[in-house]
Amino acid sequence: MSPVLAGVLQLTALVAALALAYRPLGDHMAAVYNSPRHLRVEKVIYRCIGANADAEMRWPAYLRGVLAFSAAGVLFLYLLQRVQGGLPLSLGFASISPDQAFNTAASFVANTNWQSYSGEQAMGHLVQTAGLAVQNFVSAATGMAVAIALVRGFARSRTGDLGNFWADLVRGTVRVLLPIAVVGALVLVACGALQNFSGIHEVGQFMGGSQQTSGGAVASQEVIKELGTNGGGYFNANSAHPFENPDAFTNLFEIFLILVIPFALTRTFGKLVGNVKQGYAVLATMGVIWLGFTALMMWSEFAHGGPALQAAGAAMEGKETRFGVGSSAIFSVATTLTSTGAVDSFHSSFTAFGGGIQLLGMMLGEIAPGGVGSGLYGMLVMAIIAVFIAGLMVGRTPEYLGKKIGTREIKLAACFILVTPALVLGFTAASMVLPDALASQLNTKALGAGAHGFSEVLYAFTSGANNNGSAFAGLNADTPWYNTTIGLAMLLGRFLPMVFVLALAGSLAEQKPIPETAGTLRTEKPLFAGLLVGTILIITGLTYFPALALGPLAEGLS
Repeated sequence: MSPVLAGVLQLTALVAALALAYRPLGDHMAAVYNSPRHLRVEKVIYRCIGANADAEMRWPAYLRGVLAFSAAGVLFLYLLQRVQGGLPLSLGFASISPDQAFNTAASFVANTNWQSYSGEQAMGHLVQTAGLAVQNFVSAATGMAVAIALVRGFARSRTGDLGNFWADLVRGTVRVLLPIAVVGALVLVACGALQNFSGIHEVGQFMGGSQQTSGGAVASQEVIKELGTNGGGYFNANSAHPFENPDAFTNLFEIFLILVIPFALTRTFGKLVGNVKQGYAVLATMGVIWLGFTALMMWSEFAHGGPALQAAGAAMEGKETRFGVGSSAIFSVATTLTSTGAVDSFHSSFTAFGGGIQLLGMMLGEIAPGGVGSGLYGMLVMAIIAVFIAGLMVGRTPEYLGKKIGTREIKLAACFILVTPALVLGFTAASMVLPDALASQLNTKALGAGAHGFSEVLYAFTSGANNNGSAFAGLNADTPWYNTTIGLAMLLGRFLPMVFVLALAGSLAEQKPIPETAGTLRTEKPLFAGLLVGTILIITGLTYFPALALGPLAEGLS
């Protein structure tokens, strides 16, 4: 079987698995967030945190809950790392330095999981399980809660109420993420992933000598890392490490975990607004972009553009032989079009155009299908922009799902789409003029030399501000400058957009629905899905094309 055919068959199997899970998972999540009852374990949690889960919240109260919970998470995780050296199960590792502890705490709470350290050489079992793995669950549940709040903004009339953040957070964790994670962890363990609290061992090598290796609760963290679109690996090699991702089947299973909730949330959206066709339109938009990017990536990596590539059969540098080019390309697109950041190959070793596709996927805002929750609310904001553009073209007041899109809504949507580019381009520009920041480009001959070095810096801040977490491997990000600035980019890139999303949800929830007329734009039709795809690509292109031209495009054309 040719590598190209193998890649196509894997993609076909993945699409089939996602299609089978789409309806039951989407309906389950709709029932979870609409349920009037609380489970017994949920009631215990509410009593422990002192929350009244039945109280409705307007958007300022909902936002305060999101920010307070996340701030507490950053503080706890920071302190846990700073005292690691005196904790049990530390494996003898020292406490984490202040700048790196801040960066890591910001990273995992912001659902980014950017790692400027080697996991097996820095973090003990207690920090990995009680700190990092816990944030993998609750940061994902926070994103889902914000998405559901925006959907309620469309579904509710003249109330201004968006539900209860604490109830949404707990339900998303207990009823959605935990059950799937338990089953997924068992699958990974059965296929060879590690799950223990083993210490550090000296292991002999085939060619002589030895190296140190450690065990850990790997499978349980691996599954939520993918399912919650987090991405932080137990080991430095991430999902390229055989202890995390043993074979081709687990690789495809992990891609499925990355994509299943973001895609299924479109079904949840359709159910909650009372029109499943609206969910199908959003699904179609996500699916077209995802499949298009996957096809482009596979073409880029299978192209034989030189003697070395011809001898290898494709661009195999930096890819695991047990996965091959096709599976690595699918994994790469899945992670960069979501906020996952996991890698089963090294993105810096992809072809220049392949690296550009990864960058562009994150620059879209990671909305196809995007992160858990963040992909849906990002796509709905882009849908608001699209109906506004359509309204300008026909001279009609824009509306979406029966709600008028007025001045306030457009201002909030515009702020949402401008925050991330401002962070990415601003921090990248600063890093390209500071000598210490330029010195982190390890694979360049001189400070700032080469388009690839620029791409490394651009990729780092694009990944951080979009809450992705993957990286081009040639950049040393474990410096005070990058730990601090990427940490700030992650926090601002996560929570500032949430401010605008929740304010938008509150504004929509206060409106009275408008009856549909003959002039209403049918947003459940293929025509609107095409308009939405075009809007996303045009806005992203206008924003980022100059930066892409200086980086991957210049490298690919040189």
